Amino acid sequence: MKPYVILNAAMTLDGKIATKTGSSEISGNEDKIRVHELRRDVDGIMVGIGTVLSDNPKLTVRRVKARKEDNPIRIIVDSRGRTPIDCRTINDMAPSIIAVSRDFENTEKVKELSKKAEIYASGTEHVNLKELMNYLYEKGIKTLMLEGGSTLNFSMLKEGLIDEVRICIAPMIVGGKNSKTLFDGEGFDYMKDSTKLELKKGYKLGKDLILEYKVKHSD
Repeated sequence: MKPYVILNAAMTLDGKIATKTGSSEISGNEDKIRVHELRRDVDGIMVGIGTVLSDNPKLTVRRVKARKEDNPIRIIVDSRGRTPIDCRTINDMAPSIIAVSRDFENTEKVKELSKKAEIYASGTEHVNLKELMNYLYEKGIKTLMLEGGSTLNFSMLKEGLIDEVRICIAPMIVGGKNSKTLFDGEGFDYMKDSTKLELKKGYKLGKDLILEYKVKHSD
């Protein structure tokens, strides 16, 4: 069993989630409220180590009315245990889990991190995402919001672990071959191998366009 995974992201019209310098101020205030409402409604929220290092996010519910216990459990996929000890993602606002590979679970750094967050180890070199999903489900995380960077997004997609995609498309174009796209990683070789989606809902929100897709899993 695994959580129901909702990938949520904001991107420019040309599919960028950040500029080449890392600037990622994309969506409007209305969309930020939508995101925090979604955070309030899910059991967990997951990001990759790249997002933690570049954005240092709190991953809490702040823009809508909520109690401290409404904050979802934060999960960081961090194969090599590089999460900064003082990062905001492992503060005392909500429980945090750091998923590392077994190759790094006994390092001094990870031992230090274990004082501030739960450590889960699986896989060698890289975290085994399927095993991680099973573990999170067993912990009671039935709905999971994925706010990953482009690498984690594609890894989750390739493993067939994403159930829904919610995208905010902002009316802007930034270009740049080194600007991060929504999905990165190795990519699929052929269009026939691509992940297929079914549009369930689309609407305008402030200056932005929101699209909600259901992922069509192959049997």
